[in-house]
Amino acid sequence: MIKLKCIAVDDEPLALDIIEDYVSKVPFLELVKRTENAIEALQLVQAGGIDLVFLDIQMPELTGIQFLKIANGKASYILTTAYSQYALESYDLNVSDYLLKPIAFDRFYKAVEKVHNQQTKAAEAVPTPQPVVTSAPFSAAAHPIQDFIFVKTEHKIQKIQLDDILYIEGLKDYISIFTKAERIITLQNMKKMEETLPQGQFIRVHKSYIISLDKIESIERSRISIHGKVIPIGDTYRDEFFKHIDNKNI
Repeated sequence: MIKLKCIAVDDEPLALDIIEDYVSKVPFLELVKRTENAIEALQLVQAGGIDLVFLDIQMPELTGIQFLKIANGKASYILTTAYSQYALESYDLNVSDYLLKPIAFDRFYKAVEKVHNQQTKAAEAVPTPQPVVTSAPFSAAAHPIQDFIFVKTEHKIQKIQLDDILYIEGLKDYISIFTKAERIITLQNMKKMEETLPQGQFIRVHKSYIISLDKIESIERSRISIHGKVIPIGDTYRDEFFKHIDNKNI
């Protein structure tokens, strides 16, 4: 049996509780994440590996309709809302189903069963790949690379190419993402950003700094130079940083 990896996105904790309870009763569903943060959910979907999203339509940071347009078709979606007027627009965006709150379990099960049947048929239609002999230990196709993130700025959701990022500086209530072209400010903490960025490409070197490894110009004692900026290496992060640098043979 194919098991669908799910996330639930809603700004109401009670609504998330109900979805989590319903998912736990369905053997072919696995709840990977429940969140009130639509931006966090969008990044999870864009990173891949999510099969089904339970998505509220009316949320403060990013509406469900906006979410669908940005996500660009990845994963299957079941919309959840107390308002029926969005149904027509959502179906134009190829959602799998539309559940009106309060959601009854039998209606929930019917919706997820439809998605499960669709994905099972799609998986059965894909021919089993034959083994390929290669001298490389890993195939690049088997390990897709995340090449961008979305962040919420003051007036919009902004897409940032990871290769453009020089370093990230954490301040009290927000972070600044520095590229060669601009400085982008977003309300997000350093820990969450560190978890979002792909390991091996970025590393935290200080409580207030995350750097892009391939943008390092020089390292002198406990300081890193990137594009004219001198960044300190914190004592807590020193050993891990230099261990990483040694492995990279820089």
